[in-house]
Amino acid sequence: MGTDWESAGGVVSGRQEGDGVNRREAVAAALQRLAPRLPDFEAESVLDRALASPGLRRAAPENAAWLALVAFARHAFTDYDDLLDEGYDRDSARHFVLDELNAVLTGWGARPIPEDQADSEEPDTR
Repeated sequence: MGTDWESAGGVVSGRQEGDGVNRREAVAAALQRLAPRLPDFEAESVLDRALASPGLRRAAPENAAWLALVAFARHAFTDYDDLLDEGYDRDSARHFVLDELNAVLTGWGARPIPEDQADSEEPDTR
Protein backbone atom coordinates (compact mmCIF):
# COMPACT_ATOMS: atom_id res chain seq x y z
CA MET A 1 0.00 0.00 0.00
CA GLY A 2 1.36 3.42 -0.88
CA THR A 3 0.56 7.02 -0.39
CA ASP A 4 -1.25 9.36 -2.73
CA TRP A 5 1.97 11.00 -3.89
CA GLU A 6 3.09 7.81 -5.63
CA SER A 7 0.42 8.15 -8.28
CA ALA A 8 -0.83 11.74 -8.05
CA GLY A 9 0.28 14.82 -9.88
CA GLY A 10 2.20 13.08 -12.62
CA VAL A 11 4.66 11.52 -10.21
CA VAL A 12 4.66 8.28 -12.14
CA SER A 13 4.14 9.67 -15.62
CA GLY A 14 7.18 10.90 -17.61
CA ARG A 15 10.17 8.84 -18.65
CA GLN A 16 13.78 9.91 -18.64
CA GLU A 17 15.18 10.78 -22.03
CA GLY A 18 17.26 8.06 -23.61
CA ASP A 19 17.21 5.27 -21.04
CA GLY A 20 13.51 4.35 -21.03
CA VAL A 21 13.53 4.01 -17.25
CA ASN A 22 10.99 5.96 -15.27
CA ARG A 23 13.36 7.62 -12.83
CA ARG A 24 10.70 9.60 -11.01
CA GLU A 25 8.69 6.46 -10.33
CA ALA A 26 11.76 4.58 -9.10
CA VAL A 27 12.82 7.41 -6.76
CA ALA A 28 9.24 7.83 -5.51
CA ALA A 29 9.02 4.12 -4.70
CA ALA A 30 12.36 4.25 -2.88
CA LEU A 31 11.26 7.32 -0.94
CA GLN A 32 8.06 5.55 0.12
CA ARG A 33 10.12 2.63 1.44
CA LEU A 34 12.58 4.91 3.25
CA ALA A 35 10.06 7.31 4.82
CA PRO A 36 6.59 5.73 4.79
CA ARG A 37 5.02 8.52 6.88
CA LEU A 38 6.41 11.41 4.83
CA PRO A 39 3.48 13.73 3.98
CA ASP A 40 2.57 13.96 0.31
CA PHE A 41 3.43 17.65 -0.02
CA GLU A 42 6.87 17.07 1.54
CA ALA A 43 7.45 14.04 -0.69
CA GLU A 44 6.96 16.18 -3.78
CA SER A 45 9.66 18.57 -2.59
CA VAL A 46 12.05 15.71 -1.85
CA LEU A 47 11.37 14.13 -5.25
CA ASP A 48 11.94 17.43 -7.02
CA ARG A 49 15.26 17.82 -5.17
CA ALA A 50 16.36 14.28 -6.00
CA LEU A 51 15.54 14.65 -9.68
CA ALA A 52 16.94 18.17 -10.13
CA SER A 53 20.24 17.69 -8.31
CA PRO A 54 23.17 17.21 -10.69
CA GLY A 55 24.93 15.25 -7.96
CA LEU A 56 22.09 12.73 -7.70
CA ARG A 57 21.27 12.15 -11.38
CA ARG A 58 23.40 9.02 -11.65
CA ALA A 59 22.78 7.77 -8.12
CA ALA A 60 20.72 4.65 -7.55
CA PRO A 61 17.08 5.58 -6.81
CA GLU A 62 17.41 4.48 -3.17
CA ASN A 63 20.54 6.61 -2.68
CA ALA A 64 19.04 9.62 -4.48
CA ALA A 65 15.88 9.38 -2.38
CA TRP A 66 17.81 9.07 0.90
CA LEU A 67 20.24 11.89 0.20
CA ALA A 68 17.48 14.21 -1.01
CA LEU A 69 15.36 13.33 2.04
CA VAL A 70 18.18 14.12 4.46
CA ALA A 71 19.09 17.34 2.64
CA PHE A 72 15.48 18.50 2.55
CA ALA A 73 14.92 17.76 6.25
CA ARG A 74 18.20 19.37 7.27
CA HIS A 75 17.56 22.60 5.36
CA ALA A 76 13.79 22.89 5.93
CA PHE A 77 13.35 21.65 9.51
CA THR A 78 16.53 22.49 11.41
CA ASP A 79 18.69 25.52 12.20
CA TYR A 80 21.42 24.23 9.85
CA ASP A 81 21.37 27.18 7.44
CA ASP A 82 21.28 29.68 10.32
CA LEU A 83 24.35 28.04 11.84
CA LEU A 84 26.18 28.25 8.52
CA ASP A 85 25.19 31.91 8.25
CA GLU A 86 26.62 32.48 11.74
CA GLY A 87 29.98 31.14 10.59
CA TYR A 88 29.89 27.52 11.71
CA ASP A 89 31.60 25.10 9.37
CA ARG A 90 29.47 22.43 7.71
CA ASP A 91 30.53 19.56 9.98
CA SER A 92 29.92 21.56 13.16
CA ALA A 93 26.52 22.75 11.95
CA ARG A 94 25.56 19.17 11.09
CA HIS A 95 26.66 18.01 14.53
CA PHE A 96 24.53 20.64 16.28
CA VAL A 97 21.35 19.84 14.30
CA LEU A 98 21.67 16.05 14.32
CA ASP A 99 19.14 15.43 17.11
CA GLU A 100 16.65 17.78 15.50
CA LEU A 101 17.21 16.16 12.10
CA ASN A 102 16.81 12.65 13.51
CA ALA A 103 13.54 13.63 15.19
CA VAL A 104 12.18 14.72 11.81
CA LEU A 105 13.44 11.61 10.02
CA THR A 106 12.06 9.19 12.60
CA GLY A 107 8.75 11.07 12.57
CA TRP A 108 8.55 10.21 8.88
CA GLY A 109 9.37 6.57 9.61
CA ALA A 110 12.95 6.85 8.35
CA ARG A 111 16.05 5.58 10.10
CA PRO A 112 18.02 8.06 12.18
CA ILE A 113 21.53 9.06 11.18
CA PRO A 114 24.16 7.69 13.58
CA GLU A 115 26.25 10.35 15.27
CA ASP A 116 29.45 9.14 13.60
CA GLN A 117 27.87 9.64 10.15
CA ALA A 118 26.41 13.11 10.66
CA ASP A 119 28.84 14.72 8.23
CA SER A 120 28.68 12.11 5.45
CA GLU A 121 25.02 12.03 4.47
CA GLU A 122 24.55 14.86 1.99
CA PRO A 123 26.25 15.95 -1.19
CA ASP A 124 25.48 19.45 -2.43
CA THR A 125 21.92 18.98 -3.73
CA ARG A 126 20.89 22.61 -3.83
